[in-house]
Amino acid sequence: MLNIILFGAPGCGKGTQAARLAEHYDLYHISTGEVIRSEIARGTELGRSMEGYISRGELAPDSIVVEMVRDYMRTHADKGCIFDGFPRTTAQAEIFDKMLAEINSEVDAMIFMDVPEEELVKRILLRGKDSGRKDDASEDVIRNRIEVYRQQTAIVADHYTKQGKYSEINGLGTMDEVFERLCNVIDQKR
Repeated sequence: MLNIILFGAPGCGKGTQAARLAEHYDLYHISTGEVIRSEIARGTELGRSMEGYISRGELAPDSIVVEMVRDYMRTHADKGCIFDGFPRTTAQAEIFDKMLAEINSEVDAMIFMDVPEEELVKRILLRGKDSGRKDDASEDVIRNRIEVYRQQTAIVADHYTKQGKYSEINGLGTMDEVFERLCNVIDQKR
């Protein structure tokens, strides 16, 4: 079983690459952001509680996100996963490690996709023209999301660095170039 965390600021290409990697390595792909947006679109209780956080570019509370992932893992633990957007805090990473240990599994690699801030903003604004996502349409909200990422999420890399599971790739280039870099890291970890 292979468990990979794709890591990087909003707009770095995690979702696109995670879907490709999931297909290539026959893994499940879990995007906490997609799950949350789906809940919002369906008007569920979870969605309503999350909508305010998302519209301000803030992170979802650890307790809600961890429970979403726990529920997912209960039915998708038979093969590995690509985690896109989780864990986002050190507390989530610590809980996640324990959850995986309960099913005799672990994180194999955390791969950071490095993309400069101005490129991130440009990509998200461009995506916002097609996605209809409110959090992709405002430069102020986008820059807040990147700042929240720096303050609360980037430190998760330290957690996996201490475990010898952290790798970094250049997130610039064509989709195929970035995909090849990701595969090179994963193939070394297997």
